[in-house]
Amino acid sequence: MVTLKKETEITGNGLMKNKPCTIKFFPSNTGKIRYFVKGQDGFEANVDNVVSTDHCVVLGNKKSQAILTEHLTAALAFCGIDSLDICMDETEVPALDGSSKQWVELFKKAGIDKPFMYKPQQYTVSEPVYYLNGKTSLVILPADELFISYAVNYNHPDLVRKFVNYNPKNQDEIIEARTFGFYKDLKKFQMLGFAQGVTIENTVGLQDEGYTTQLRSENEPIKHKMLDLIGDLYLTGVNPLNLKCQILAKEAGHAVHVKTAKILKDKLIKI
Repeated sequence: MVTLKKETEITGNGLMKNKPCTIKFFPSNTGKIRYFVKGQDGFEANVDNVVSTDHCVVLGNKKSQAILTEHLTAALAFCGIDSLDICMDETEVPALDGSSKQWVELFKKAGIDKPFMYKPQQYTVSEPVYYLNGKTSLVILPADELFISYAVNYNHPDLVRKFVNYNPKNQDEIIEARTFGFYKDLKKFQMLGFAQGVTIENTVGLQDEGYTTQLRSENEPIKHKMLDLIGDLYLTGVNPLNLKCQILAKEAGHAVHVKTAKILKDKLIKI
């Protein structure tokens, strides 16, 4: 069980509604990640509690929800944290810089409390897990070590039939990879009430040629897709970075990630 050494907090605006939210983190010994939103009863960060994957991942129930949890969840995976109470005074998790970077920095500053001689439990799958739907696919296979590959084919000159592989050497580039979208679609989404908190600092806008901001690393949008995948698979209750599996994703998104995670949850076995 891994938690924080002390409580910590941060305040920021949401990406969708642009409302300020203070989010507090409290060390716990429950072995669970639990959300408490606006004083309501808590719920676990679990794939069974995903209520929506439209635009982002929404966790909760009929009475209480936390919106846009995926970047925070990915940070928990990267830090190996599996026991924490999260209290929010608004429903949308702060966007911060649009990646997991500031969450990871916040947790490291508070201190990550690991048991003496801690070694994370390794898992694999009892049989292949897959979701296939047209051009979209997500396949998880048993392997001797973790391998993740994410492929995209977007209508952008830099992102046509491209892929990124995960390895410890590029982990920091994945952690700092910001959310993205086609700049031409921004006004449409804002008219529909979404993307109110989008800024040039927290979102990479894809233009006909190039981007609205300088990339932090090559193929940053694909790395953000991998960040999302890690955050979504974490909702199985097992950190995907502790899997001995090949994880192959092609043109997927939150809906596919979550559907696959629901299947994966029942196929995980300890090594």
